[in-house]
Amino acid sequence: MTEGELADLIFEYGEDRGARKIARAVVRERQREPITTTERLAAIVVRALRVPGRWRIHPATRTFQALRIAVNGELEALNLLIPYAISTLEAGGRLAIISFHSLEDRVVKRSFLRESGRCVCSAETAMRGFAEPRKKQASVVDEIVCIRCCARSRVRILTRKPVRASEQEVNRNPRSRSARLRVCERL
Repeated sequence: MTEGELADLIFEYGEDRGARKIARAVVRERQREPITTTERLAAIVVRALRVPGRWRIHPATRTFQALRIAVNGELEALNLLIPYAISTLEAGGRLAIISFHSLEDRVVKRSFLRESGRCVCSAETAMRGFAEPRKKQASVVDEIVCIRCCARSRVRILTRKPVRASEQEVNRNPRSRSARLRVCERL
């Protein structure tokens, strides 16, 4: 990847404000010698961000997250999974998804909104993109509401806001601190 592509990837998937500095340092270091260990990459990130001492979360965590999401195609897979999972549910069946960072949660939230019949396009796009209602169908379930984002009424969202771990649960299980649960029910 070029420096610009790497910076965009780290900024988009790692949500790291220091993405440009990190990308510049990685490109500079890999020109000297290939980066073959995670330890070396982590050290490059720490030096690039000039973050001394102890951290609550290691400075390279977001960079590694960004690389993992991109390499594994995690968000694309999640975007494909949710409509498929909903299509396999019977009426009254529920889909519960736990996400562990904001990018995943955003995908789940938008997918659930789209599958509940709410258009997720911008307001301007939505005005031009609504489909004509189908008058011959008896059921409105699965009917497309918006042509552009393919919104359709297939589920009812049961969790308006994501359910988060309580303080007691986080004390028992620190990894639950970033977990967010969203649930929908098939119509």
